[in-house]
Amino acid sequence: MPTPENRPISILLAAPRGFCAGVDRAIQIVEQAIRKWGPPVYVRHEIVHNRHVVERLEAMGAVFVEELDACPDDRPVIFSAHGVPKAVPAEARRRDMTYVDATCPLVSKVHVEAQRHFEAEREIVLIGHAGHPEVIGTMGQLPAGAIALIETAEDAARFTPRDPAKLSFVTQTTLSVDDTAEIVAVLQRRFPGVAAPHKEDICYATTNRQDAVKAMAARADLVLVIGSPKSSNSVRLVEVALRAGARDARLVASADNVDWSWFQGVHSVGVTAGASAPEDLVEDLIAAIAQRFDARVEEVRVTQEDVVFKLPRVLAE
Repeated sequence: MPTPENRPISILLAAPRGFCAGVDRAIQIVEQAIRKWGPPVYVRHEIVHNRHVVERLEAMGAVFVEELDACPDDRPVIFSAHGVPKAVPAEARRRDMTYVDATCPLVSKVHVEAQRHFEAEREIVLIGHAGHPEVIGTMGQLPAGAIALIETAEDAARFTPRDPAKLSFVTQTTLSVDDTAEIVAVLQRRFPGVAAPHKEDICYATTNRQDAVKAMAARADLVLVIGSPKSSNSVRLVEVALRAGARDARLVASADNVDWSWFQGVHSVGVTAGASAPEDLVEDLIAAIAQRFDARVEEVRVTQEDVVFKLPRVLAE
């Protein structure tokens, strides 16, 4: 552990940061389910991509599993905030299980859009990251082959639709706003008639957290993003910080993962957190920096968030 340096350092604290309404709702769903039905309550996949959140819920009586096969028929199961293929609730119904879907309403909106395009007989392009649970869930809403995945502008330039006149696109909700705009521009240039979402699919929380990082990055010698490597929106924040002018940017799970040698020559550090990271991890990181340096905190706020999503009726009673 390095000795305190006591030299001045400014902490630029991004706002908004941390939990979004969808994550907040998903965590509350697990907590309420445990209160209502008692432990154990099973959760298919990590409810959100954050180890600290998962461990706290495990201590309350949540059991996290990869697939439905690992759940007994007689205990409730919750589907994660990232969304699930249609086959999963269908299997839960077949087994007569009690289940609660914690899919973020903004992810569900993308599922509805994809269904609408499919019914209009359009081929669907999904802009997203292969293997991400949200992408697996969205592609699993429709029959195999109905949705083509595009990850990069190069993919968009190479893509050959079955019928260019009957093409649409949807996107993962946690992408880089700038990267996605670049991919969409390629699709729209090649296929001017491509049907776009009525309203941006990248969610308000992803956009706001990226905007807050852009607002402080050029002033930061180092940006620390609290989040999990599995969390798409957290990984994007590191990329956004570097692109927006931060000298260095790192993803850390918590203050315990900070390598203090990164602070050599650093006069200002930007701090933010991905949408699945709890605020107490941010507070711990600020305290750890303040222990070593003469720290002054300045909040860099780009907007105020007041979005709240209702709990499913079965738990709201």
